[in-house]
Amino acid sequence: MALAEICKISNASYMKPTAWTSADANEDLKTFSCNLANPYTLAAPPFENPMLNLNQIQANSGKTGIKIDFDHGTTTLGFKYQGGVILAVDSRATGGQYIGSQTMKKIVEINDFLLGTLAGGAADCVYWDRVLSKECRLHELRNKERISVAAASKIMANIAHEYKGMGLSMGMMLAGYDKRGPGLYYVDSEGSRTPGNLFSVGSGSLFAYGVLDSGYRWDLQDKEAQDLGQRAIYHATFRDAYSGGIIRVYHMTPTGWINVSNTDCMELHYKFKSEKEAQ
Repeated sequence: MALAEICKISNASYMKPTAWTSADANEDLKTFSCNLANPYTLAAPPFENPMLNLNQIQANSGKTGIKIDFDHGTTTLGFKYQGGVILAVDSRATGGQYIGSQTMKKIVEINDFLLGTLAGGAADCVYWDRVLSKECRLHELRNKERISVAAASKIMANIAHEYKGMGLSMGMMLAGYDKRGPGLYYVDSEGSRTPGNLFSVGSGSLFAYGVLDSGYRWDLQDKEAQDLGQRAIYHATFRDAYSGGIIRVYHMTPTGWINVSNTDCMELHYKFKSEKEAQ
């Protein structure tokens, strides 16, 4: 209380003792544990209707300066070929024109046979990939076998659909290897789930597609596929201001994922430049 008197807050309303009734206790318990009814919302804000709060913030954005329409920037890609699945990403995290980090890890190692990429809101993608990792481990314990890539992507799509319109920002790829062979799915915050052989997501994806379309084929050798993924991300970082940093390449094989390389895009710039001059 001495500190409260020094700070001149001892007479504040929130410093005065109040007698709580059982009704007050029940109301507080309901408020702060309402999300426990949904197993996917343990770390979500304790609001019964998050969309209501988002609508209020958006309606007052002109007065408060709070923006809900976030600016995004990244480049991620993934493709299947005869040797498995290649994932390649940059590492620049941005908020509009501000670069928050140059070392963001945009490939999440969900388990030994499943990887996820990040695009959109970094916090959303990382959190829900961690939730997916838990669900995949629970599936393995219950059924005594690894979850398939299709089932893992379906879990993520169901979660995203449940939160559709509530402010989530995700555009991720899930890559893995199971009984059916290599698998690659695109899942976003709108709840869509699309299987495919080749995807690129992010602000630099158009530049990455330009390289992939000219060099992709199913019968690529491992080294060729890894180099194609790296080159596609490099060219995106060269032309897209919101992409850059370290270019990470992962290879999903029948025996699990391999971290192929983590190379600064500046090193690759001078490497490819010298190769071009030598030709």
